[in-house]
Amino acid sequence: MAIVYAVLQIVAPVFLLAAIGYIWVLFGEEYRVAFVTRLAMTLSVPCLIFTSLMKTEIAPEALSVVVFASVASYAVLTILAWGIVKGLGLSSRTYWAPIIFGNTGNLGLPLAVFAFGETGLGYAVVIFAVMAVYSFTIGIWMVSGKGAASRILKEPMIWGTLLGALFLVKGWSTPVWLTNSLDLVGQMAIPLMLITLGVAVARLKLSQFGLPFLIAILKFSTAVLVGWAMARLFELPPIPFAVLVLQISTPVAVTSYLIAEKFGADAENVASLVVFSTLLSVATIPLTLVFLI
Repeated sequence: MAIVYAVLQIVAPVFLLAAIGYIWVLFGEEYRVAFVTRLAMTLSVPCLIFTSLMKTEIAPEALSVVVFASVASYAVLTILAWGIVKGLGLSSRTYWAPIIFGNTGNLGLPLAVFAFGETGLGYAVVIFAVMAVYSFTIGIWMVSGKGAASRILKEPMIWGTLLGALFLVKGWSTPVWLTNSLDLVGQMAIPLMLITLGVAVARLKLSQFGLPFLIAILKFSTAVLVGWAMARLFELPPIPFAVLVLQISTPVAVTSYLIAEKFGADAENVASLVVFSTLLSVATIPLTLVFLI
């Protein structure tokens, strides 16, 4: 019973903040997703990543192992996702990338904070950065048929990661007044991302039911197995082990819908997949945490 109560304390803030965004839309209130997302991804999230890495007590060697484990996890998941897509006779442009890339930002970072504190966040931002690089290059190629490697250099969160890693390795720190300012800006990221997730889910339109639900189950089960196997293979300690499994198994990201819309894939079916996988996560995230804590 104690473990159930502990898990509820972790997931309740996540789903409560997402519910605020969902209810906000139901009441017809204005919410500019494009503006809020841009604010979060170009300012708040990079500050959060930078300060988390700069202040973390995690040894650089431990973080590098998590990087390798993350890369290996996404490599294996990419192959298995291709098998799922081809096995079900689906369009690779529509379904391949969403099965691979989870909501490591909107859901993964808050879960890591609430479950494992600042240490968990330090590991989570590294996995998030790996996913971001992969999704903005190979991920876009999967959907559009053309790469976008140059976009990586334009992403502030990539520079936040690189600078944070540099400060961590060198043992540097910014002046207190600047650190406090960056902390305040970074603290916006988690509530903004969760509320925006609720808004986005409320606005998405369902076009199918059975197939998205099946794919959501396959995505979750495959990702958990891959994350678990890679964490054991790289002999990760308990906290990075749990954070890797959580991050890899998060539901389909809303950005998958936006990319599908932009590059002419079947955006309506991706929207259905986002909604069903997010709803499924209401059950799967607490269940996963029960086994990880």
